[in-house]
Formats: sequence, structure tokens, C-alpha cells
Amino acid sequence: MDPIKAFIKEREDRIKTQGENVRIRETALDFTAQSMRSQYSYNFSWMGRPIIQYPQDMVAMQELIWEVQPDLIIETGIAHGGSLIYYASLLELIGGDAYVLGVDIDIRAHNRAEIEAHKMFKRIEMIQGSSIDQGIVAEVAKHAKGKKRILVTLDSNHTHDHVLEELRLYAPFVTKDSYLVVFDTSVEFAPDDLNADRPWSVGNNPKTAVDAFLAENNRFEIVQSIDEKLLISMAPGGYLRCVRD
Repeated sequence: MDPIKAFIKEREDRIKTQGENVRIRETALDFTAQSMRSQYSYNFSWMGRPIIQYPQDMVAMQELIWEVQPDLIIETGIAHGGSLIYYASLLELIGGDAYVLGVDIDIRAHNRAEIEAHKMFKRIEMIQGSSIDQGIVAEVAKHAKGKKRILVTLDSNHTHDHVLEELRLYAPFVTKDSYLVVFDTSVEFAPDDLNADRPWSVGNNPKTAVDAFLAENNRFEIVQSIDEKLLISMAPGGYLRCVRD
């Protein structure tokens, strides 16, 4: 067998075996819950901007973006803009005219200023407004028009109803063989006291929205191998691959 193909096959087998390892999965889940309690995801930055993500998910997103090489990445939820800048920097390395479109109900002035001053802003567009507002979705549709490869990430309001509506509205933008990534499905597996001051909780979160969405839409499938590979993630069961036009 070709050495490169052999290496890839060994990696696939190792990931599958890892995913079947109950002890390591339970340990990873415990770490995830405890690290959420310590706000671990707030510890990192990318090119100078806070990126509220786990490094494991950042690596996974890099792999997906390199695989798809999208013309457009749509992200709901901007916060400090770290993810926008991260995705933009990957698109910069790939080349071409691709860019990231960020949507947020409240782009705070100090965050907007930092994003607009960044070197990667040349590959970033932003829209302020609710991601589920029909007018905002219509604006997103203008950006999506004519694009051949579109990848979408959802990371805004984490309630079941909001994420389910986002899934219904943004899934049509995702092109076949690309991905729809739903962050913070991890809420379903976290102690409820972690979200005592939030409108989402166990039973009411992105994971429950994904489950409901997949029951009504056959264009997407969960990529289990990503969960088996990462183990520690804010998006378990949230990496969805578009398998149909």
C-alpha cells in the first residue's frame, strides 16, 4: 500500500478504536464539564483577538476549511471576532476571493473597531441583527448568491428554538460535501448549574435542536469520526456534513 494511504488508514483505525474506548470517552466528558466550569474556552486568542473556542475545535475547523476550500464561510455569533479572524486567516492562506460573513444581534463598538483594524479584515464582512430575522437572512442570501462552496457555523443564542430556526434558515446555504457546524451542543452534557443564569439548559440547547433538525432534514449527517477524534469539544454531535444537494 502507498505509504501515505497506509498512514491515513492507520489514523482512521486509531480514531475508531479511540471512539470505542469507554474510559477515555468518560474521562474526556468529565474534563469537558469541569473545563466549562472554569471557563476554559475563554483562555485563547488568534492573531491578537480572543477566540472563545476549544483548541480541539479550532483544529477540526482548520481541517474542514482546508478540505472544502469554501468561497464563503457564514458564522452566526461574533463576540470578540476571534473566530472571524481565524477563518479569514485560513482563507488568506488558501488564496482567492473567499471571505467570512459574520452575523450578530449586537456587534459591540469596541469589538467592531478591533476587527475592522485587523489585517484580516480584508476577508471579513459583518451584518448586525438577529440571525433569524427574515431581513437579515435575505442579506445573507445576497452574499451567498453565486458561491459554489459555502460552509456555515452557528454560535449565537444557544436555546433550542433559536438554533432550530437557524438550522432551518441557514442549512439551505450549505453546499453538498461542505459542513454545517453547530457549536455548544456540549450544553446537553454539562451540569445544569453551569447555565443557571442562561436561557439554555439540559434539554433546551443546540444539541436538542440538532436532533430535531435531523429528524426533519435528510441533507445532513453527523460526522461521528470528528467526535471520536476530538473527544474534547464544544460541538459533540454538531459537526454535520451535507450529503445531498
